[in-house]
Amino acid sequence: MQTANRQRDPRLDFFRGIAMFIIFIAHLPANSWALWIPARFGFSDATEIFVFCSGMASAIAFGRVFELHGLAMGSARVIYRVWQVYWAHICLFLGVAGMLAFLQINGLTSEDYVGKLNLWPFFEDPVFQLPGLLTLTYVPNYFDILPMYLVILAMLPLVMIAYYTAGRGAVLALVVGFWLIATFRFVDFPAEPWSDRRWFFNPFAWQLLFFTGFAFIKGWIPRPPVKKRLLFLSAAIIILTIPFAYFRILNTVPELRQVAWEIRDLTVKSEMGILRYIHFLALAYVAWAAVGEGGHRLLLQGFGGKVVRVIKKVGQQSLAVFLASLILAQGIAVFRDELGLKGTLSGGVMANLLGFAGLIAVAYAVAWFKGQPWKKAREPRAS
Repeated sequence: MQTANRQRDPRLDFFRGIAMFIIFIAHLPANSWALWIPARFGFSDATEIFVFCSGMASAIAFGRVFELHGLAMGSARVIYRVWQVYWAHICLFLGVAGMLAFLQINGLTSEDYVGKLNLWPFFEDPVFQLPGLLTLTYVPNYFDILPMYLVILAMLPLVMIAYYTAGRGAVLALVVGFWLIATFRFVDFPAEPWSDRRWFFNPFAWQLLFFTGFAFIKGWIPRPPVKKRLLFLSAAIIILTIPFAYFRILNTVPELRQVAWEIRDLTVKSEMGILRYIHFLALAYVAWAAVGEGGHRLLLQGFGGKVVRVIKKVGQQSLAVFLASLILAQGIAVFRDELGLKGTLSGGVMANLLGFAGLIAVAYAVAWFKGQPWKKAREPRAS
C-alpha cells in the first residue's frame, strides 16, 4: 500500500495559489480583468483547479490517518473537517450579508448590493430563511462552492470503505456511478425554499474531479509520463476548445455558437460535463509537465522566486484565503464604485491589486497564527 507523502508539494501549493487569485478576479463585480481568466478561453476554470487540488490535499491530509488509524479514526478526522467547512460557510454568508446590509442602511453605497446577490429574501423573512441557511437548503449562488466541497468531503469515508473492501475497481465504479446519476439529474439539492432552483455545483458530479486528484496522490492512478505526443494531444484539446468557449468568437460566428449550444450538456458546469473534465485534465497535464519533475522549475531565484513563494503561501492557506476573497470582492467593489471608478482602467487596476494584497496579507497572517508563536520559548532578557 502506498503511503501519502506528508511533505508539502510545491506544485500543489502553487496552483492552489493561482486558483485563489483567479477566483477573486472572477468574483469581483464588474471586473474587466475577468475577460482574461482561463474560463473565457475553455470549458474549465479556476473552480476545477480548486476542487482537483483539494482532492490531492485531502489525500495528503487524511490518507495517512486512514492508513495508520483505520476507517473509524479516518472518518472522524474527515467529519471534523466537514464541521469546520460548514461553519466557515455559515460565517462567510453572515459576514458578506452583514457587511453589505451595514453599508446600505448607513447610506455608504448608492447601489443595491444586497439585491445583486439576491439576499433580500433572507433579510425580508429571516425566521423562514435562517433554517434554510443552517440546513443548506438556502444556498445563494455566490456562496455555493463550500457546500459542494463539504458534501464531497463527507463522501470520502465511503470511498475509503469501497477501497478497503473491494479495491480500486470498486472506487472507480462508485465515483463514476455518482457522476452518472448526477449527470442525468437523478440527484441534487434544493438551493432555495421558494423555487425549484438547485445547487449550482452538484457535488455528486464534481466529486469525479476531486477523487481524480485524490487517486493520483494515493497512487491509485499512475502518474502519466511526460511525452511529446501526450503534450501535443493536450495542447490540441486546449486550442480546439477555444472557438467553442471564447465569447468574442461565438458572437462573431453563429455556426460555432450553435455547435456550442448543442454540446452544452457535455460542457455544463453544474454537472461537470465530460468535455469540461477532459479539458481540465489536458490543462493539468500541460501545467504538470511545464513545472517539471517535483516542481523544480518553480525553484526560481530573485524576483521570480519571491513571486512564486508568495503564490505558494496563498495556496497553503487556501480555505482562509478563499473566504477572504469573497468578502474582499464585495467590499472593494463598493469602495471602487463609490469613488466613481467603476468601468475605468484605473479603477480596475486599483481594485484587483487591492484584492491581491488582501489575499496575500490574509495568507501570511493565518500562517503566523497557525505557527502559534506564543508557544515558542523566549530567551530570558539580559539583566
